Amino acid sequence: MQKLPQSVDFALKETSPNIGAGSVTGNKLSCTYDLVEQMQYLYVRVVKARDLPPKDVTGSCDPYVEVKLGNYKGVTKHFEKKSNPEWNQVFAFSKDRIQASVLEVFVKDKDVVLDDLIGWMMFDLNEVPKRVPPDSPLAPQWYRLEDRKGGKIKSGELMLAVWMGTQADEAFPDAWHSDAASVGPDGVNNIRSKVYLSPKLWYVRVNVIEAQDLVPSDKSRFPEVFVKGTLGNQALRTRTSHIKTINPMWDDDLIFVAPEPFEEPLILTVEDRLGPNKDEVLGKCVIPLQLVQRRLDHKPVNTRWFNLEKHVVLDGELKKETKFSSRIHVRICLDGGYHVLDESTHYSSDLRPTAKQLWRPSIGILELGVLSAVGLMPMKMKDGRGTTDAYCVAKYGQKWVRTRTIVDSFTPRWNEQYTWEVFDPCTVITVGVFDNGHLHGGGGGKDSRIGKVRIRLSTLETDRVYTHSYPLLVLHPAGVKKTGEVQLAVRFTCSSLVNMLHMYSHPLLPKMHYIQPLSVMQLDSLRHQAMQIVSMRLSRAEPPLRKEVVEYMLDVDLHKWSMRRSKANFFRIMGVLSGLIAVGKWFDQICNWKNPLTTILIHLLFIILVLYPELILPTVFLYLFVIGLWNFRWRPRHPPHMDTRLSHADAAHPDELDEEFDTFPTSRPSDIVRMRYDRLRSIAGRVQTVVGDLATQGERFQSLLSWRDPRATTLFVTFCLIAAIVLYVTPFQVVGLLIGIYVLRHPRFRHKLPSVPLNFFRRLPARSDSML
Repeated sequence: MQKLPQSVDFALKETSPNIGAGSVTGNKLSCTYDLVEQMQYLYVRVVKARDLPPKDVTGSCDPYVEVKLGNYKGVTKHFEKKSNPEWNQVFAFSKDRIQASVLEVFVKDKDVVLDDLIGWMMFDLNEVPKRVPPDSPLAPQWYRLEDRKGGKIKSGELMLAVWMGTQADEAFPDAWHSDAASVGPDGVNNIRSKVYLSPKLWYVRVNVIEAQDLVPSDKSRFPEVFVKGTLGNQALRTRTSHIKTINPMWDDDLIFVAPEPFEEPLILTVEDRLGPNKDEVLGKCVIPLQLVQRRLDHKPVNTRWFNLEKHVVLDGELKKETKFSSRIHVRICLDGGYHVLDESTHYSSDLRPTAKQLWRPSIGILELGVLSAVGLMPMKMKDGRGTTDAYCVAKYGQKWVRTRTIVDSFTPRWNEQYTWEVFDPCTVITVGVFDNGHLHGGGGGKDSRIGKVRIRLSTLETDRVYTHSYPLLVLHPAGVKKTGEVQLAVRFTCSSLVNMLHMYSHPLLPKMHYIQPLSVMQLDSLRHQAMQIVSMRLSRAEPPLRKEVVEYMLDVDLHKWSMRRSKANFFRIMGVLSGLIAVGKWFDQICNWKNPLTTILIHLLFIILVLYPELILPTVFLYLFVIGLWNFRWRPRHPPHMDTRLSHADAAHPDELDEEFDTFPTSRPSDIVRMRYDRLRSIAGRVQTVVGDLATQGERFQSLLSWRDPRATTLFVTFCLIAAIVLYVTPFQVVGLLIGIYVLRHPRFRHKLPSVPLNFFRRLPARSDSML
């Protein structure tokens, strides 16, 4: 198939950025902060002021500091009526954008109409000292303020420090950057880089055993009792007890997800079903999770009895009923032996159990350098023109990182480096690029997704620096769209090769997932709850990591139906089976003597293996070894990336894409929904037929000895007896040779009709006759 011209734009490109001590591609570097290009910044740390002279008629001042460098100006917050203010704020000016030779620092008094100048000072940039981390931080000094004429004012001093540094400086993450000069005061906090930690998630297992002494309001009927558990916005319920008395029993498990620190209690409510959508609360208890026992293995914890409290409404007020002695018997624990899934199992970045006591030592370090992006698309309109305020988010394990936002640039340069501990090589780091929609005082918009990159660590060579430009691809209702490229530098450093290779013999998930496995339905529901919890917690950070960002990074919509993805998965299966199909075609050519020389050689090999069966397994493994060495020449040199052709994104039908982006439940007109439903029925009908055919073949195997067809079973049993006698008296080599020669016989000895065993098998009965 001829490749489309646009596929070149979607390709991964190896780059040679000037990182570390020079241009590298695949070299090993050892210095710190060496995966990014070094960027020079002028740092100004404004600490505090003292003895500022009064400016207002009230005899006080409302001071703030203005740091000015050419056209760039940074301003601290102002204090009301304070002559000894303390700011402790850092300003960073990129050296690439410096267009002045002096730095000016003004201390001003905030006023309604025009701010008054309290004092100022000036620094020559040629005399500013340079600091290279990990040097000790530059100590701030007191400077006497001057008036407009250059004379020292009577009182008033400002403590600050000025130095030239790089992005490796510890002041870099919290500094105000000159890139944010056009951002309003409300948006400055939204542009800073930040490191976040996902909350520690636990599975809360509630085994509801029984209840005693329930008091239903209607004593003339048998109660139909169930227990409802509520934890935050999660609500689960047991089945209705089959013992319809005031002492019901269940022995049901309810499993919830709880983030640490625990903020909300577990609420168990015992209810009596009176009718459809009509339930009566017989009692409830509130259990703080801080008091719940933590479990590291599958051993059961002790059971506990909890008193049930009943609330009644008297005179319009909710009051607790005191004459009530009902109890509930439960077994509750925090299961620390599981890994709480909060991301897709296909792209997991962490597989450790919740309990830290069960963690294995780390096997290495993952370093990521977020360098730059090029060719970004305009994501929003500002002043009548398109603009983009881009930042990156990387997620691996419990640690999320967010770069600073580069304001109004289609070619942002971040050059920020981050590090993670690695506990399992078969994990994936996800890097997303977003447009900041909360700048300039606007908080109502959403952060738009620009694209995403995934890198599986097991595909990386250890101690090698990978520098590539990754295409950013986003699927829209109109088709796949390239929104730019992001340049990353990645290095996976292994601390112990033996420990890393030993990890390949361990189960992928913790032991509890296999000793007490959770159902697929439970895992899907719990994963959804975990994603919502992580999203809510990170959105409460400062600056917040928005809900739409977290959901995109965690692939919240991966489970939704997609015709395009279904086609892609079908062709993936065909690709996997293509090797077996190719072997089958090759063997068919051997059997039909398409190439007589090859067929004769196969005959000789077959006879040798039959006469010397001890050579069969060594020959197979030697063959696999030779193939592996042969394929080493064509091993992948680059990390894998999104493939539009594999995803069937480059040739998807517009209606299929529209269906993929439809809401749930659907928001499309009824005629479109009817057409899609009919199409889905057609596809599902074909799938149903294939599944039925597979079931039929399996049932025919079962019917060989089931006497479903007495004559067929009689023939098969008789054949088995004769075969047992013949194989007992005949050497195995002779049997093998006869079978092999029969299979490899010349075409003139073959018939067009199916073989006798195949005819016999196809005549066997299946249970399809009994289906409606």
